[in-house]
Amino acid sequence: MISPPLRRKNLDQEFVFSRGYRLSKETFSANHFRHLARFIQDNYGIKMPDSKQVMLESRLRRRMRQAGFSSIEDYLDYVFSPQGRREELVHMVDTVTTNKTDFFREPVHFTILCDRIIPRITAGRAFTGPAKLKVWSSACSTGEEPYTLAMVLQEFAEKNGALHYSILASDLSTRVLKIAQRGVYNEDQIQDIPLGLREKYLLRSKDRALRLVQIREHLRESVTFRRINLMDDDFNIPEKMHIIFCRNVLIYFEKNEQERLMHKFAGLLEPGGFLFIGHSESLASMDVPFASVAQTIYQKK
Repeated sequence: MISPPLRRKNLDQEFVFSRGYRLSKETFSANHFRHLARFIQDNYGIKMPDSKQVMLESRLRRRMRQAGFSSIEDYLDYVFSPQGRREELVHMVDTVTTNKTDFFREPVHFTILCDRIIPRITAGRAFTGPAKLKVWSSACSTGEEPYTLAMVLQEFAEKNGALHYSILASDLSTRVLKIAQRGVYNEDQIQDIPLGLREKYLLRSKDRALRLVQIREHLRESVTFRRINLMDDDFNIPEKMHIIFCRNVLIYFEKNEQERLMHKFAGLLEPGGFLFIGHSESLASMDVPFASVAQTIYQKK
């Protein structure tokens, strides 16, 4: 539990947000919501339309109680204090973000990846020894996407010869990254994994009543997890990637931020590298250096 900070005498009746946003001391009103939604969008790229006000307030109040505060006003005052920005802001962001993913989500992507994309990248190139095929799952949530990638890359390697690969998996939320690193899932969450892969890459809990499974250690070790904010100017990724997955993320960004992110991805991709986006997303109207090679799959020009 976080100890609430000492209250200042004659506390002025405002919250001071970074970038200059101010909130009056009152209940969580539409005005509070608009300013907080703007802060979240400006700093993390996540759109918060008016329809999300009830959801946002509910999640904030839950986190407020966990942190030991009795009012949402005192909680927000703390979050945007110097101490709160260091210790609590990341947890507030975890609370208000939505994370939805599944194993083998949009399965046609993984079929095309193995049948067309990886053979194209590896043609005439040896990914053995220190040379690795590098893949980035840029919004990995609780880990289902990068572990799916690990399964299909491992299967490709076993069927087609040696293929050394590494997977970087990142998310804005520290909460979901902790879940992803453990690689433990409920049996209901693994139903979309083909039975043969389940038997090969998952370990069942000794206590069958728990209905839990864990990704096998050698597969977990092929994935490196990091917290990355896609709104940051520098992702601090030293090596260029061959493939980037950024699926069902653009729908939360404004168009100018979408284009900005696509240019950053292009800068991080090897020449001719590939980008996968979500089934409801498109780069068609953007001025970005990508060419379509299949539906929602693009190649760096």
